[in-house]
Amino acid sequence: MDNPSPNRDNQRSSRGKDEKDFKDGRDERNRRFRDDEPRRRSNRSRSGDRGHRRRSRTPNSTSRRSRSRDRERRRDRGRDRDRDRASRRHDSAERAGERRHRDYDDERKEHRSRRSPDGRSPKRLKGRRAGEEEGAKSGNAQSLVKRSGPLPSQGDSFAVSNGEEPEKPIEKPNFGNSGALAAASNSVTQADGTTVTLKYHEPPEARKPPPRDSWKLFVFKGQDIVDTIELGSRSCWLIGRELAVVDLPAEHPSISKQHAAIQFRYTEKRNEFGDKIGRVKPYLIDLESANGTMLNSEKAPESRYLELRNKDMVQFGSSTREYVLMLAPKE
Repeated sequence: MDNPSPNRDNQRSSRGKDEKDFKDGRDERNRRFRDDEPRRRSNRSRSGDRGHRRRSRTPNSTSRRSRSRDRERRRDRGRDRDRDRASRRHDSAERAGERRHRDYDDERKEHRSRRSPDGRSPKRLKGRRAGEEEGAKSGNAQSLVKRSGPLPSQGDSFAVSNGEEPEKPIEKPNFGNSGALAAASNSVTQADGTTVTLKYHEPPEARKPPPRDSWKLFVFKGQDIVDTIELGSRSCWLIGRELAVVDLPAEHPSISKQHAAIQFRYTEKRNEFGDKIGRVKPYLIDLESANGTMLNSEKAPESRYLELRNKDMVQFGSSTREYVLMLAPKE
């Protein structure tokens, strides 16, 4: 076998040379770095000057900064101003509330000071005492009566204070409507001297139907036509058993003396264009009869106008007769 010791020595010597070369290279680099330090510093200063010059060359950079600062300052001032206003409002509201409380407390104190120890107002006590003294002097303990309306005259007030009764004013004549003439005009005198008061009076819109509208009333008893009445001759038809006043007599005992009325009235309506259109139409009204009035097999309300239309059927009381209203066709 070969001896390995010479190889080891060679390896060690080569390793020592490498380490020495590495150290020498490192020292050389450090030395060069130290030598180049002043040059690097000068380059840095030049680059800084260039950057500063570049920044200073932009004309709007300083103005932008100043504008942003001015905006921030304005915002801060506006916020401070709003805070001051809010604080002033709060302080003023608190002062007003304190002032109100103070005024209310002062009023209550004054009101309490005016009252007597037993809680009554001194003015009321003075008035009562004066009234008692006057009653004792006059010997009359009557309390003063409050009067509504205008104040009395000076003479009347002296008469009351002296215990005398004032003169009553003379009643002036009243020329208003008493209703006596209206009652007399609404009554009919019979041959034997008795008067019958009318229950129904025509309204101001009462009109006779025009000749072109031929209204007829057909009276049916069962299937037979008993009578035909031309309704265009007058504006109102009073129906009942009182022969002295009615226009259409009905002899059935269930019908009242003045049972109902058929009234022609002038009514106006506006069309879709706003124009007034007037027509004379028949209406039925029940005069608070005992057994009522039927319109198309339904009971009609009392003292209320119901419009009658072509072929409507009316019945009075318990009578079996049927009154059919017909409008003749126009030629």
